[in-house]
Amino acid sequence: MARLDDIDAVTIGERLKTARSEARLNQEDAARAISVSRPTIIAIEKGQRKVKIEELDQLSRLYGLPLNRLLARDAIQLDLQGRFRRVDVDEKESAEVLKQLNRLASASVELERLLGIKFAPSYLPEQPIRPGSVERQAEEAALELRHRLGLGLAPITDIMSLLEAELGIRVFVRGLPSDIAGVFAFDPAVGACILVNAKHPWERRALTAAHELGHFLTSRSNVDLVELNERLAGPDERFANAFSYAFLMPPPGVRRRFQDYVESDNKFTTRHLILLAHTYHVSIEAMCRQLERLELLPSGSYESLKDRGLSKESVRGILGDLAPMDDRMPKNPRLAHLVSSAYHRELVTEGQLASMLGMDRVEVRELIDVFGGDDGDEIAFDVPR
Repeated sequence: MARLDDIDAVTIGERLKTARSEARLNQEDAARAISVSRPTIIAIEKGQRKVKIEELDQLSRLYGLPLNRLLARDAIQLDLQGRFRRVDVDEKESAEVLKQLNRLASASVELERLLGIKFAPSYLPEQPIRPGSVERQAEEAALELRHRLGLGLAPITDIMSLLEAELGIRVFVRGLPSDIAGVFAFDPAVGACILVNAKHPWERRALTAAHELGHFLTSRSNVDLVELNERLAGPDERFANAFSYAFLMPPPGVRRRFQDYVESDNKFTTRHLILLAHTYHVSIEAMCRQLERLELLPSGSYESLKDRGLSKESVRGILGDLAPMDDRMPKNPRLAHLVSSAYHRELVTEGQLASMLGMDRVEVRELIDVFGGDDGDEIAFDVPR
């Protein structure tokens, strides 16, 4: 952490303005907190008047941002803002979600700088939605992207790692308000970012990530907040929804497997549906609705299945004790790698990481342990340089 005198007034002013905006406070709120006039706050944020250390301390507490983050030499503070696709979202909840996304994205950039990692993804160009069938365009885009990534028609086992490793999209999984599935935002300083709700089952998280990928392809300059039970009225939402289904459950592959079941058993049963959903790592509801979309099952099949009482016990009876996806994969694979590497190279402390990420030390320790637990038995290979 640098001293206040080591940071120029313009830089500290910009950081304070960003922190205030992120905290959804106005200049009057800030002025009252440090007992100055609003013009003084304006001058501080413009770098025309250097903030005093006691004022900085008061403002950091008001904005909910640790003082060492404001005084970090290479601090990255983002202000991911944009037009929400829904105008009736809860303002307080959406502000808190964006605050989390800003904090996680900023921390990732800082960790990359500490580790000397150059993050320069080469993104696919945006594909504006054209006149004609939105659903057909979404399906074609999904299959084209699968081909580009070399996926063919195979199931996607870990979409979070795929988005990060192959497409350069930053993905974070954190607890959000229950009715919010996720948020997507784009900023030139950090690129594309997706925040997914950790409270939701992994199948739902996969569908949310694929949905946001659809927005990334067509309208990445807008912030998008997805809510459960959202009415998909606009073409961009319809595209993202259809894309998510086609990307995770490619129609040619699903049709082929469906026909294989029917030809081998002369019928398609609940057991086949459960096995098909498990094969593609999606929920039973998502697979059933995809089969309805492809007109392989009658419309309303999932509602009928619900009415007849499909239970977790019946699913377990067919799948047995297969480990849930949550037990096999870390929720934040790339972030865990950055955190673990920076910590074990002694570039940051556990406490500093907790402050950067807005997590408690238990959560930070879990991230560290994903890639850097007890490494006494590990062997380091000689890597050519």
